[in-house]
Amino acid sequence: MRTPRYGLMCLALFLVACAGSGCNTGIIRTSPVVTTRTLPTASTESSAIFSNMDVEDNVLWHAADGWTNGNPFGVGWRADHVEFLRGNLMLRLDDQPCITDPAQCTGQPYASGEYRTNRFYGYGCVESRLQVPNNSGIVTSLFIYTGPSDGNQHDEIDIEFLGKDTTRMQANYYTAGVGSHEVLIDLGFDASKDFHRYGFRWSPTSIQWYVDGRVVHTEDGSRGMLPAVPGRIMVNLWSGVGVENWLGPFVYSDSPINAYYDWIRFTPLECDPF
Repeated sequence: MRTPRYGLMCLALFLVACAGSGCNTGIIRTSPVVTTRTLPTASTESSAIFSNMDVEDNVLWHAADGWTNGNPFGVGWRADHVEFLRGNLMLRLDDQPCITDPAQCTGQPYASGEYRTNRFYGYGCVESRLQVPNNSGIVTSLFIYTGPSDGNQHDEIDIEFLGKDTTRMQANYYTAGVGSHEVLIDLGFDASKDFHRYGFRWSPTSIQWYVDGRVVHTEDGSRGMLPAVPGRIMVNLWSGVGVENWLGPFVYSDSPINAYYDWIRFTPLECDPF
């Protein structure tokens, strides 16, 4: 199960609504945004990008900051938990400054990082070279997402690593908010031990997930309509709440939990990642 990710636009809408109603809650949530415009369809016109993650790139990317998705996410997003060290993007999950000032983590017990593109990308290849942490109760991800906070339906394609077993990768997708297409894929190695290349190729007729240039799973729409709305490329690291059956129990050992991304790339439809 996944919940929509919420951006700064979502936070603004929430604050406006609360100004009029006097609502008071520690978790930021949104209701679906009603839109009368025609939803865009994914196209092959998006420009290719390659981000080597040596330094922060405010032109292409921004860090989520000052809000939370709410359950089942047990973290508040903070920009200072998105760091650039030794040529890598590092997402850090810990209890600082939440343990002394929960309001700094939007009322959540932990803080973590999410990095997302400013623009939207359609059909093509999304890939990254990354190394994930090994810790029960957490998720490390690479995905493309759009939803009500963007004025669109919820379309999403996921690569997720469950920290309880980093020898497997979870593939999933959502179309108009309908998911439940999860598939666990045996990697043949432990993704927490070294960097590997992960990605998916998205076309109008299929989604292919691949690892180190090898196709490991394909969806052709036979289990449900495929996504078609361009989305933001995103990475995040989070601990779960109330989803122990899926992620296992989260136990924090007083040491930061880190995920590392060497580079992230998008190539339009004509891509050949293999």
